[in-house]
Amino acid sequence: MRPNLKTIALLASTVLFPVVAFAGQAPGLASDPDIPITHKDRIYAAEQFSNTVSVSDPVDNKLLGVIKLGDPQPGNLSPLYKGQVLVHGMGFSPDHKTLAVVSIGSNSVTFIDTATNAVKHTTYVGRSPHEAFYTPDGKEIWVTVRGEDYISVIDANSFEEKTRIKVAPGPGMQIFSPDGKYGYICSSFNPDVAVVTVADHQIVGHVKQASPFCPNIAASADGKQVWFTLKDVGKTQVFDAQAPFDLIKTLDTGPITNHVNLVVNKNGSFAYVTVGGLNEVKVYRTDTFEQVATIPVGNLPHGIWPSGDGTRVYVGLENADQFAVIDTLTNKVIANIPIGQAPQAVAYVPNAVPEGDGTQNLVPLGTAGDAAHLTLTGKGSDDKKPETSVTLFNQGLTQVLQAAVAGLDPKKPYVLALSEKADGSGQLQALATFMTNPAGSAIVNAVGPIRQIVEAKHKDEKRYLVVTTAVDGKSGEVVQVQAK
Repeated sequence: MRPNLKTIALLASTVLFPVVAFAGQAPGLASDPDIPITHKDRIYAAEQFSNTVSVSDPVDNKLLGVIKLGDPQPGNLSPLYKGQVLVHGMGFSPDHKTLAVVSIGSNSVTFIDTATNAVKHTTYVGRSPHEAFYTPDGKEIWVTVRGEDYISVIDANSFEEKTRIKVAPGPGMQIFSPDGKYGYICSSFNPDVAVVTVADHQIVGHVKQASPFCPNIAASADGKQVWFTLKDVGKTQVFDAQAPFDLIKTLDTGPITNHVNLVVNKNGSFAYVTVGGLNEVKVYRTDTFEQVATIPVGNLPHGIWPSGDGTRVYVGLENADQFAVIDTLTNKVIANIPIGQAPQAVAYVPNAVPEGDGTQNLVPLGTAGDAAHLTLTGKGSDDKKPETSVTLFNQGLTQVLQAAVAGLDPKKPYVLALSEKADGSGQLQALATFMTNPAGSAIVNAVGPIRQIVEAKHKDEKRYLVVTTAVDGKSGEVVQVQAK
C-alpha cells in the first residue's frame, strides 16, 4: 500500500517541531490551554494595612502602581470615613474582566475592572467577610462571611446579594470544582468542610478538618483533588473532589501554614504551600504527595497564585511587602517585586488588559511601601528554633506592628513587650498578650510609635522588642529577644 504523502508530512513535522502543551491551570479546566505570560497579564495583591491593591506586570516583574481602596490609620478611624478597611481577600471572574476584592473591616466586596483598574461597584455583606470567588459559569460570586455563619451569594450582573447558604459558623474560603458542579467551603472556626451543589445551593457532603482553622482551599484543574490548609496546627489536607469526598492525605507542612495553590507543568502536577512560620514555600507532588522542594522566599509568605501557563508562582510576603516570583521548573526565586503593606490574598489574571497599557486609575506606591523589619530570636546562642519576624508598617506618626511569632511552646500564653535592655532585663512594657496555637506560633498585632522607640539614637530612649512567658497576665521569663 502506498503511503499517504500528507501523513508522512504530518509525522515529519511532528517529529521536527513538537508542540508542547500542558494542562490548563486551576481554577480553570485541565482541558483549557495554558496561557503564556505576556504584558497583558496582571498580578494583584490585596494589602491589608495600606488598604490598596497592587498591580504588577509579570513580564518585567514590575509594580505598575496601586489601586487605592482606602486610607491607613488614623484616617480610617473617622466616623465619616467611607473607604475600605483591612483589604484582604481576592477572586476574579472567568472572563478575567473583573476582580472581586474583600475588605474584612468594612464588610465589603469591591468589584474592579481589570482593564482600567476602576471600581465598578461595592457590595456590603455581613460581618467580617474573608474571601470571594466567582462560580465557573461567571453568574455568581460566593463570599464567605467568616464573622457569621453563611455564604453570601451575589449576582454577577447586579452585584446584589441574591441568597445565603447556611453553613457552620466561621466559613473561611470557598473554591469550585472546575466543572462548576460543587463548591467546597472550609471553615475557620469549626473542623468541617462543607460541599455544596452550585446549581441549587444544597449541602451534599462534609469533610472533617484536622483542626478548626482553615484559611485557604484550592481545587485541581483535573477535578480530582481539593487541598486545604490549617493555619493553627501547621497541616495541609487533601480530599477526593468527587462524592463521597473521602480524605486522601494529611501533610505536616509547618507553623503558620497559610495558602495553597496547584500547578501543572512539564515536570508534573504540584501543590505549592506557603509556610509563614518558616518563611518557606513547600512543594509536593499531587500523585505521590512527596515533598520535592523547599523554597526560602522571605518573611511570612501568605497568598500564592500560578501564572496562566504554570511556569511561575507568585507569593505575597506579608512581612516583607513584596512578591517573590518562583520559577516552577527550577523551584528558585527569580525576582522580587515591591508592593503594598501586608499582602494577603493574591491573584494572577491572564489577559487582564486586552488593549492599552492598563495603567489608568493607578497611583504610586508612596508611603504604602514604607516599613521597618526586625527579627526576634530565641534567647541563647544554641537555640535553633524558628525565628519571629516583625514588621512595622508606616501609618504616619504611628505604625502597625505585626509579628509572625514562631518557635514557642504550643497553646501557651506569652507577652510581646518593650525592654530597657537588649537581653530583656530591666523594666518591661507590654504591647500585646497572646496565646500560641498548637504549632507554637501566632500572628500578633500592636499599634503605636514603635519604630521611633526601637530605632531611637539616644541610648536612654531606645527600647528592644522581646517575647516573654505570661504569668497571671504579666511578663515572666524572656524567651525571644531582638536580633542585633
